Amino acid sequence: MTGSVRTTDRTALAGYPDGPCHRPAGILRHLTEVVASDAAIPALRITLERGARQRVGRLRAEAADRLRERRNPTRKRMRALVARPGGRFSWHDVAEPPRPVPQAAIVHPIAVATCDLDRAMGLGRTPFPLPMHFGHECVAEVVETGDEVRTVRPGDRVVVPFQINCGSCPQCRSGLTANCTGVPPISMYGFGVAGGHWGGVLSDLVTVPYADAMLVPLPDGVDPAAAASVADNVSDGYRNVAPHLPALLERDPGTRVLILGELGRRLPLSSSVLLYAGLVAKALGAQDIHFIDRRPHVRRHAESLGFHTDDTVRGLAPFVIDGTCTARGLTTALNHTAPDGVCVTPGALQRRAKIPTAIMYGRNVSYHLGRTHARAVIPRVLDLMVQGKLHPDTVTTHRASLDDAPSAIRDHVLGEATKTVLTD
Repeated sequence: MTGSVRTTDRTALAGYPDGPCHRPAGILRHLTEVVASDAAIPALRITLERGARQRVGRLRAEAADRLRERRNPTRKRMRALVARPGGRFSWHDVAEPPRPVPQAAIVHPIAVATCDLDRAMGLGRTPFPLPMHFGHECVAEVVETGDEVRTVRPGDRVVVPFQINCGSCPQCRSGLTANCTGVPPISMYGFGVAGGHWGGVLSDLVTVPYADAMLVPLPDGVDPAAAASVADNVSDGYRNVAPHLPALLERDPGTRVLILGELGRRLPLSSSVLLYAGLVAKALGAQDIHFIDRRPHVRRHAESLGFHTDDTVRGLAPFVIDGTCTARGLTTALNHTAPDGVCVTPGALQRRAKIPTAIMYGRNVSYHLGRTHARAVIPRVLDLMVQGKLHPDTVTTHRASLDDAPSAIRDHVLGEATKTVLTD
């Protein structure tokens, strides 16, 4: 694929041969991050806003099930990748999921991708407590379905959204699947107890509780490895661009797109969402895309995808994507948004930030911050891939076998890989 910087050599991480690029937090520092980081209190507040009893009930049931299995093993065993403080990753022997209930399915991941947040989580630098079952982006093969499942059958290849959603509540029916009221807030695979203890997709088998609502069939001819990140990061890139850019391009076909990555302090995040956003902008017709990042390897990757690159921000743009994840970066992004322009932020780790309200008001700038509704977006992303307009695999930098997940994920976390994809 033109523009790819992919390598099949798992050890050939940019900057990694001479030593790790990122230092994992030990247990004490990790515990400090969990309880005292900027994001810790807001994350706890959101997870307990509703469904607290359901969340606690799930955790108790999970703990009781594990205790029963430990005392009297009755189910077959499987592998699940567990991340621990200190940047440690290992396969653990755990019980296979029980047979699916009527609305559920059991799937076997065949292509798993890293998320931009995985490095920070693996390093112990987030409010998500370790240890945890790791991984939340995948394409899988359906193994078994419950009696009421109608849209997929064993053998089908499917994209598994990283967020859990029931499909029947008012939020889900409106396409607001990230805020499904049928499950506790922020219910996700691969985020441990904070995500609701749904397990991780770096496992031999994964339970999908609402198969018809969640699973999206992989179109014929689409490579599972190319679509592995559609479960989260590719769809995240799409939802930050598609609702806003077409109207700006209709007004001015030469609309300048400004994507801001790391501008100041070093953050343990990779940049695939921003690169995917640039690819979506190209797919929708943008021709003047500027990618600003102080990291040379990220700029080289962006250049290979056809973007203009620099390490400093210059001029105004009608459409700005703030991927800085800092309060100062957000201010920079808003200050560089042109009159009647749009600024979006894919994700925020800071607890609060100041915004230049007078400038925004005077220029009539619109600002958007929020999470992706992945299940609602996935079919649109797959459609762009089928049309040949979007090639997410050009963002993939490293590949490895799922059998090598412990070492491959550790390399990703400690090094500077942008996107690692593991396949069967």
